[in-house]
Amino acid sequence: MRRLVFSVVLTLWGGIAAAQDMMRMAVTTSFQNSGLAGVLLPAIEADLGLEVQLVVVGTGQALKLGEAGDVDAILVHSRRAEETFVAGGFGRHRREIMYNDFVLIGPSADGAAVAAVQTAADALRKIEATQETFVSRGDDSGTHKKELALWRAAALEPESFGDWYKAVGAGMGAALNTASGLDAYILSDRASWLNFGNKGTLALLFSGDPVLFNQYAYLPVSQERHSHVKAVLASKLEGWLTSPRAAALINGYAINGERLFTFNATP
Repeated sequence: MRRLVFSVVLTLWGGIAAAQDMMRMAVTTSFQNSGLAGVLLPAIEADLGLEVQLVVVGTGQALKLGEAGDVDAILVHSRRAEETFVAGGFGRHRREIMYNDFVLIGPSADGAAVAAVQTAADALRKIEATQETFVSRGDDSGTHKKELALWRAAALEPESFGDWYKAVGAGMGAALNTASGLDAYILSDRASWLNFGNKGTLALLFSGDPVLFNQYAYLPVSQERHSHVKAVLASKLEGWLTSPRAAALINGYAINGERLFTFNATP
């Protein structure tokens, strides 16, 4: 399966005046697609005088940027990969910030009848049995890693799937656009789905299984590994991300009255 990684470097400004300090943070495409970055970054700049340049990629690529010392911190959502990153000495620690959940999106007609099942594993087995079109991120992102783990938990191997399984090697927004165009099933984080504007005939068909829990964590890159990393600024940002100010903004961010993330950082 061919996998392509698309990266976008995005700088968000919080005001007219330039920030006093600047750091780079790799974040997931789902974090950016949710719209939350546009809420948090201006507040960070206003409160801390800190400009945060976002490198928007999948989790796998974000961790590689951290390993290379190309960013100062990472905000991603794949716990096993994060713990491996820290254990390898690339990150100082892993700090949980917020969570939401993954949801299964598909055509309103629901040819695989996944809306009637009780577990995520049963939903995927229905899709595989009917060979309804399924779009996979296919980009080593946190969402892609989760999707592969869910297939395997259902005793299915994506490597053996036919043409109905389409790995697009793209970010969450682009993958959702593909699913909309193909009237296909797709696994998405809830925030990206709620903020997605091109839904077409797609609908949220399945959610609520505890295995779909989606935790986001902050990992400052190790200055011992890369001496040029801006560890002081990364710590300053971590303090803000775990503060009551961040909690209020994260918990208050909603679309049509539905919260996209829940803050769960501990002091």
